[in-house]
Amino acid sequence: MTTQALEPRTTVAVIDEPPVPAQARIELLCDPGSFHPIRSAAGDGVICGAGRVGGRPIYLWSQNVRHKGGSLGQQGGASVVATIEAANKACAPVVGFLHSGGARLQEGIGALGAYASIFRATSRATVPQLSVICGPCAGGAAYSPSLGTLVMMVGEGAQMFLTGPRVIAKVTREIISAEDLGGARVHRRTGVSHIEADDDAQAADLIRQALSYFPGTRGGPLPRREPVDPPAGDPAATVPTNQRRVYDVRDVARHLLDGGEFLELSKRYAKNMVVGFGHIEGHPVGLIANQPRYLGGVLDAAASDKGAWFVNMCDRYGIPLVVLSDTPGYRPGVRQEREGVLRRGAALLRAFAVAEVPRVTVTLRQAYGGAYIVMNCRDLGNELCLAWPNARIGVMGAPQAIEIVKRRELEAGADPVQLAAAYEEEHLPVALAAKAGFIDEIVTPAKTRERIASHFEARR
Repeated sequence: MTTQALEPRTTVAVIDEPPVPAQARIELLCDPGSFHPIRSAAGDGVICGAGRVGGRPIYLWSQNVRHKGGSLGQQGGASVVATIEAANKACAPVVGFLHSGGARLQEGIGALGAYASIFRATSRATVPQLSVICGPCAGGAAYSPSLGTLVMMVGEGAQMFLTGPRVIAKVTREIISAEDLGGARVHRRTGVSHIEADDDAQAADLIRQALSYFPGTRGGPLPRREPVDPPAGDPAATVPTNQRRVYDVRDVARHLLDGGEFLELSKRYAKNMVVGFGHIEGHPVGLIANQPRYLGGVLDAAASDKGAWFVNMCDRYGIPLVVLSDTPGYRPGVRQEREGVLRRGAALLRAFAVAEVPRVTVTLRQAYGGAYIVMNCRDLGNELCLAWPNARIGVMGAPQAIEIVKRRELEAGADPVQLAAAYEEEHLPVALAAKAGFIDEIVTPAKTRERIASHFEARR
């Protein structure tokens, strides 16, 4: 009997394939084991479901670019709409991860109808909606995020445009790259993107932070966390007394907010206006401020547009507003008029005038003319007007004012510096505004946070 040598048994290692990016993004954000899919059998390239973030209910949808390029068809659109509507009924925020070439060509008008349904569901929802752009997004995929609450772009690959470079080259003969057409560097300056993240992990952290400021739905209670003391030091330490010298208003903001934590939105768009979220004594607040570091803090068309968007959003979700005013006025010029400064400035005026959330304005150094009014002055309906002791408030700054009211003296050779100093001392001290009832209280910088906190506490 002959024996045959047996071939050595080969052991095959079973390696779990990593989840597709669409699924991985959901798992990065949600509490472990909390995600439950919705319409998984009919997803058609969209993963949808419900989960929890920090124990808080949340609904999610994520496009799978590996499925037909992430294009949206009727079934995928129905899944997204079902997710948004379920979130609305549950009074829970929605996070959508987008990576899509737009409507699926093979489905024709049905795909267009799918996007129209998403647009309608997004526009009608009363819950916060965060859109996270994870790759190239064209057509409807680029439209729908701006209908929601916040837009985040993740990494250098994130892009948004209505029509891509190939179509543009075909129709207009313009040659441009996808990055130059609608990359993060473009939309951080257009105001389309509100937050940027380097990668999916950082995006998940920033989403958690953003959600900590929003209620589950419009009119719902705001989330609260344990209070944290602000950084030690004087809020006015970096603020020059000379009104012509610049400083970063974010340094003031950090000394008013819990732990100095400030989530700034659209930081590269209209940089002369700063907007973002923080906490005071554990409660969420929205902060809007002139930025003297850029253009001296003047208001213009873009800053008005940015401010109106932010004030409207905070009012919609019941987030109290802290307004830090330090502006020499509106920016003059032909370009501003042609950019619609009247219309866009009126939008900011209207936003403050109709807002019903608690609002506190603090004049830090100066507030002149129409810009004084626009930055939430008392007669626009705010509840508490504070000012620092050295603030100046008036129709215009002293050097400009004497050109009008002291014209004859100037023509006769009077010293403009002395005239300006005399005018400022007579007409602009904040004590005059307080005496006339336009400022409720002159507070020291060190007492500003305490005064704001006590007012908001009384309003809750």
